[in-house]
Amino acid sequence: MLDKLQALADRYEKLSELLCDPDVVNDSKKLREYSKEQSDLQPAYEAYTEYKNVSEELDAAKQLQGEKLDDEMREMVKMEIEELSSRQKELDEHIRVLMLPKDPNDDKNVIVEIRGAAGGDEAALFAADLYRMYTRYADTQGWRVELMDANMNDLGGFKEVIFMITGRGAYSKLKFESGAHRVQRIPTTESGGRIHTSTSTVSVMPEAEEVDIEILDKDIRVDTFCSSGAGGQSVNTTKSAVRVTHMPTGIVATCQDGKSQNSNKEKALQVLRARISDMMRQEEEAKYAGERKSKVGTGDRSERIRTYNFPQSRVTDHRIGLTMHKLDQVMNGEINEIVSALTIAEQAELMEQEV
Repeated sequence: MLDKLQALADRYEKLSELLCDPDVVNDSKKLREYSKEQSDLQPAYEAYTEYKNVSEELDAAKQLQGEKLDDEMREMVKMEIEELSSRQKELDEHIRVLMLPKDPNDDKNVIVEIRGAAGGDEAALFAADLYRMYTRYADTQGWRVELMDANMNDLGGFKEVIFMITGRGAYSKLKFESGAHRVQRIPTTESGGRIHTSTSTVSVMPEAEEVDIEILDKDIRVDTFCSSGAGGQSVNTTKSAVRVTHMPTGIVATCQDGKSQNSNKEKALQVLRARISDMMRQEEEAKYAGERKSKVGTGDRSERIRTYNFPQSRVTDHRIGLTMHKLDQVMNGEINEIVSALTIAEQAELMEQEV
């Protein structure tokens, strides 16, 4: 691993030289490419640099320990060795995590789809709660949220809502959210005070660029119709809504959020590309995964991944056995603790595979 880290450090320092080269500075494409590469390498480079410094200090302290010292100095050296050894171990573990294979989609924007599933109106209301949870979390991360399409019920819930979250690392933090989310609470429509169980499904897909998924004009059918949702006077009177069908796969994407037919078509194509890419990714994973399931779940849309129990203010992630009694904060978008726990579980599994 040290050889890999030294090669990484050499590349990082070479990139520093390149980014000062006038030819690179004047070439926006190269400048952007090299800047991103160096930014990606920086955490491992800084950790490796500190690791080398700590190791050198530790070697020097051990050599000093072998010399004739008075009791006070010997105790000081002993404490320094313990502190440096502890820090060296921490850095070693941190570097191993940084060197794990990276998901190529981690830095991508995401398209999120939430649907009310079992539970009728209550499931739709919970889908709206989840939408609010993710949008508030996005705000804390400095990400931008763009509504793509929505189908609301009379109570203000979502039968379906599709939206894009734009921001670096969005997929890396939200990719574990795919699956069935279960809610246990007393619905507002329940007069008897009984607790009901409902579910909503979440699908998180990395945005697929045109270069990733090529959609040929001959392979799609585009239908236009009048929008059915709120959105201004012209939304319901013009055929601005667009439905795009990918004939080879049968995958359909609809967008009616905007007033412009062209903008709705572009958004529908974004969703279509993401869905096709997601289908291909799942097919590839199924080939080599077989029956094996990840510790953080398969991401299967039918898999129950989390329960939100309102009477007990409890949130439980079933994949890693995490239980938190802070439901209000979670529903308000404070899901970093869950995201971190799921990320650590994935990293632990990857490290087991590397052994």
